[in-house]
Amino acid sequence: MSLYDQMQETLGVVRARAPGFSPQVGIILGSGLGDFADTLEGRTVIPYAELPHFPHSSVPGHAGRLVLGTLGGASIVAMQGRVHAYEGYSNVQVAFPARVLCGLGIKTLVVTNAAGGIHPDCGPGDLMAITDHINLSGWNALTGPNDDRLGPRFPDMSHAYHPALTQLLGRVAQEQGVPLRRGVYVMSSGPSYETPAEIRMLRTLGADAVGMSTVPEVVAAAHMGVRVVGISCITNLAAGIGHHPLSHEEVAETAGRVRDVFIRLLAAFLPATTKA
Repeated sequence: MSLYDQMQETLGVVRARAPGFSPQVGIILGSGLGDFADTLEGRTVIPYAELPHFPHSSVPGHAGRLVLGTLGGASIVAMQGRVHAYEGYSNVQVAFPARVLCGLGIKTLVVTNAAGGIHPDCGPGDLMAITDHINLSGWNALTGPNDDRLGPRFPDMSHAYHPALTQLLGRVAQEQGVPLRRGVYVMSSGPSYETPAEIRMLRTLGADAVGMSTVPEVVAAAHMGVRVVGISCITNLAAGIGHHPLSHEEVAETAGRVRDVFIRLLAAFLPATTKA
């Protein structure tokens, strides 16, 4: 079965569970950031396990649920958690959920993640608007045959993170009193954290934060012509910058600490995107 046909099967189940619901904005919630989906009104919740062809997350902090609802007059579909290539999924599978969100008709995809801070000014608990990315994972979400029904063989990535919407995010953050940095996100394959030497290399290359996700989803959205905004929650200092061993527990603890600020920012920003 083709990727396009798999998507149609999944979309059919989602539409049957939420009849008449047409989301304007999609959001992918990274490690420890999934609580935002619980603030949506009139929620329809679909576990990933009930969606055909949808990969299931095995990582703590990723609830594995699709949540459809409204907030501030905007219709939103949220993913509580994502999958990663290091879990054993192919590049196509990792990007599949983002394609489903795009296939539901969203105009904007907001990608969020927990990331390690590389830039000296990025500390645990900071939020960073992603202005661009570097893909050092060793693979691309578009590898394999291209289906022209989804997008072009060679999509342009010059403005993968929509400049005007990223500026809007900055204005909304300022209005909400939420400090927001700007920077470049780099993706490594994981699941081991980077070495101090790798972090020094990444800083030389111009990276400000590092993680193991997000890029495949952004590439898939660009392929399908959907505009993207990215937010990293800096949950730890990258290897060689901090002075203690890295752990997923630290990631979850820091994400929990910024939960209320993160939710406040998203609650104001997501409805604003529907007017931009």
